[in-house]
Amino acid sequence: MRNKFLGTGETGFHPLRKIRVVLSGLKYAVRYDFSVTYKLMLSAVVLSIFFFFRKWIDFLLLAAATAMMLQAELFNSAIEAVCDFITTEKSRRVKVIKDISAAAAGICILLWGIILAIETYQVLRLFSILH
Repeated sequence: MRNKFLGTGETGFHPLRKIRVVLSGLKYAVRYDFSVTYKLMLSAVVLSIFFFFRKWIDFLLLAAATAMMLQAELFNSAIEAVCDFITTEKSRRVKVIKDISAAAAGICILLWGIILAIETYQVLRLFSILH
């Protein structure tokens, strides 16, 4: 897609090309970033159970938390990759940038973990394992 600000890239907007780029980035993250993979798998299991039992509010809450967590993880990975691309030498400034990026992702992951724990408890109650 053409970059409006830099004037680079291909002209024209193609929604299918955009979707292909999104899926390519997600596939790369799942394949090469274990932290993204295991979090998506945990969410997928619980999401599928809520979908099966038609617990829509729980499903949507966990889906939103998973999307937020995934977005934060992807931004964190992208920022770290850009920092490593710019310089491979140890730099205090790069460390601060990476630490701030990791903190932002960590906050989202913490919230996702709390929601996942609460929703997992709900799943266990649904199966009458806990009372």
